Amino acid sequence: MSHLMNTYARQPVTFTHGEGVWLWDVNGKRYLDALSGIAVNTLGHAHPRLTAALSAQIGRLIHTSNLYQVREQELVADKLCELSGMQEVFLCNSGCEANEAAIKLARLYGNQRGIDTPTIIVMEKAFHGRTLATLSATGNRKVQAGFEPLVKGFVRVPYDDLDAIRQVAAHTPNIVAVLVEPIQGEGGIRTPDISYLQGLRKICDEHEWLLMLDEVQCGLGRTGKWFAFQHTSIMPDVMTLAKGLGSGVPVGACLAAGRATGTFKPGNHGSTFGGNPLASTAALVTLDIMEQDQLLAHAAKLGTWLKQQFQTKLGGVKGVVAVRGQGLMLGIELDKPCGEIVGKARENGLLVNVTADNVIRLLPSLIFSETEAQQLLDILCPLVVDFLAQE
Repeated sequence: MSHLMNTYARQPVTFTHGEGVWLWDVNGKRYLDALSGIAVNTLGHAHPRLTAALSAQIGRLIHTSNLYQVREQELVADKLCELSGMQEVFLCNSGCEANEAAIKLARLYGNQRGIDTPTIIVMEKAFHGRTLATLSATGNRKVQAGFEPLVKGFVRVPYDDLDAIRQVAAHTPNIVAVLVEPIQGEGGIRTPDISYLQGLRKICDEHEWLLMLDEVQCGLGRTGKWFAFQHTSIMPDVMTLAKGLGSGVPVGACLAAGRATGTFKPGNHGSTFGGNPLASTAALVTLDIMEQDQLLAHAAKLGTWLKQQFQTKLGGVKGVVAVRGQGLMLGIELDKPCGEIVGKARENGLLVNVTADNVIRLLPSLIFSETEAQQLLDILCPLVVDFLAQE
């Protein structure tokens, strides 16, 4: 009997090692990893350059704390700002911590402007984390149930609906920010209209609100750009990152620009482990390899091909609602709950998952090859067809 708290419905498999986009279990069976630790393993498993850099850093210095300057952390901040056009970076350990920082920043921004009860607009079906504030911002009742009272200060509206935002603006005077995922991940790989982020930017500018983008899952090359907002002409005031930033080493970031800069002062926020030398080295090397190996262009090209292949092979199948996403962030929506496909795929040597009950989610590493993408198609498409043929 395990002494672990029962917080996960774990699948009956234990992995011993990985290489590239492949994992091996304790029985020696090999699996094609099309989930990459839920968009975390940007460079796959056991990438030789990352492994060497982390080993060398462990031999030099793992942690000193943020009571002191951390050179590696400063370099990560410089690089993220160079790539994004943002101006300030706070490093932490995870996506929910990055979103906590964003929520605190928005509240402090509001209070500094004389707003006593600053309120943030959030979206239905959003996912921002499992801390009390981030689960309160999350638009998923399953995540929130049992943890009442929830944190106040959020107003929820439908995703991809600018009119709903305008209605809130007209009737709620204490709004300070909009928090939104450019592509909803846990919500079912939902991609908004191209004008959505542009419209949000305009509304936020009109009211001097902060536009805060949660790119924890969709950022860092997954959509074929460094950040999903770069598919548009807008700039956010706040952006949160995590997942793929350290290729498996826990690291998150909250970035600020424009009217959000200068909000935090010493003592307003902090993190014991955030941005320590080991985590920062993982982020630096990940970003460097992504640039050197042109993984963004690869993700864009391969993702477009994969999406087209899925649409061709499954588009006419009864029960397939849609194939959607961008780059290597794809979802296949079915017309009924399809969680059992996860187990069927695992039995056939493929790792995927299902989100929003009926969306097969694919988040392969950015090093996924065309050959491996074809293997993914060859395994998954027949499983979907067989599943939908069941009575």
